[in-house]
Formats: sequence, structure tokens, C-alpha cells
Amino acid sequence: MFSRLVQQRARLIVAAIVRPLARLGITPNTVTLLGLLLSIVTAAVIASGYIIAGGVLVLFAGIFDMFDGAMARVRNAATTFGAFLDSTLDRYSESIILAGLLYYALQRPGLHEALWPWADEQQWMIALIFVAAVGSLMVSYTKARAEGLGLECKTGLLARPERVVLLAIGFLTGTTIWALTLLAVLSHVTAIERIIHVWRAAKQVGKKQAVEQLPADKPARGTDKKDVPGRPLPIAADDQGGASANSVSTGLPPLTGSMRHD
Repeated sequence: MFSRLVQQRARLIVAAIVRPLARLGITPNTVTLLGLLLSIVTAAVIASGYIIAGGVLVLFAGIFDMFDGAMARVRNAATTFGAFLDSTLDRYSESIILAGLLYYALQRPGLHEALWPWADEQQWMIALIFVAAVGSLMVSYTKARAEGLGLECKTGLLARPERVVLLAIGFLTGTTIWALTLLAVLSHVTAIERIIHVWRAAKQVGKKQAVEQLPADKPARGTDKKDVPGRPLPIAADDQGGASANSVSTGLPPLTGSMRHD
């Protein structure tokens, strides 16, 4: 949902920040592990009831999540395992933060936030945390599975940056349950968008493969039967009106006693 221009500028700023760290010999995988530890600290802060501080840390953790990729680019040290580790630990980080929020909700039976019109707010929050967690994982899984099949899948409203910002805004403004509602609904909308996108892309790939295989499986319309593989071709005449080099024996007597015409 964020524009590419915003993402590019953010990457430039993060790259400028990580260059001094790269000179210290810090590896991208180390930064990825530090990001996971930061998410654990953030979850502990939220579970303790410091929601506004948790919102600040969620934003910081979201920015810090860009550091490992920027470090890999600055050091020219991008690896396949590094990309795998980053994506995997991102799922852990997101789940851990939601687990911290779940613990916070479970400890407060009389939970109430402004602007929420329904009773049993604690039960609502618990249910929304579960639905949002499943939706967030499905958004990531649909993208990963599509890329595993060789299909690009970057469409959708609520990728990870948008989810981080939405949750942080809820913490900072005291509207956490509303943020969870949007997160729960829009994450599943995004997953469905990606399913439809991959379905259409797969259909296009199937059609392209069918067209590419058509000449090998079936002769083109209008092809003469004589041109079908396995049938002998007619004898062609050369420019002078005589038989070509591939002509069969004429059966004429030899021109000389020592030569034979084939």
C-alpha cells in the first residue's frame, strides 16, 4: 500500500544509518537476530501494560527490520539463507508481539477502551488477536508459496510494513482494539487478493505453456499432409530445370563406360 517512492527513500535513509555499523563487521544475520530480541522486549513491555511505550517500540522494531536487508546490500553480502532467516524470524517477531498483547488482554477482565460500543471487550480482543495472527501469517504464506512456484505476488492492501504501522497507531492512540479489528479484516482481505492474483497468474502461465506446446503436438491449420513429419517430400527441381542433388536414380544408361549416374 505504501508507494514505491516512500519505500525507496526509507531504504536510502536506513542504508545511511547502517554504513557505520557495516564497517564494524556486523553481519546481516546478526542484525536479524537482534531484531527478534527487540520484538521479545517489545512484547514484554506490552504484556506489562505499557501500551504507549509498546507502540513506540513496535515502530522502532519495524524500522529495525529493514536494517538487515540494508546491511546485506551495503556489505554486498546477501545470501539465500539470509533471506530465508529474515522471513522466518519476521513471522516469529510478529507472533511474539501479538502474544504479548494477548497476555495483556488475559490479565484484564474489565478491559475497556474508548469508542468501543460492545460489551465483553476482553473477549473481543482475544478473538481479534487470534484472527489477526492467522491473517498475518496467511498474507506472508501466500506470497512465499507463490514465489516458491515461480510466480510474483506483491499485491494486496496489508503487507508487513502496513501491519506494523497500523498496530503501532492503535497502541499510541489508545484504540488498540480498533486497530486489531482492521488488522483482522484487512489481513484476510489481502490474503484473498493474493489468492486471486496467483490464480490469474497461474491461468496465464498455463495458457502460455499450451500455446508453446501446440506446434509439437498438433500441426498448424492449413498444413499440407505432404509436410507432415514421416512422409517423403516431393522431389524438387533445381533452377535449371533438372533434378536436385537429392533426386533418386533415373535408371538411364551410364554416359561413359567407367561412370555410373546415381
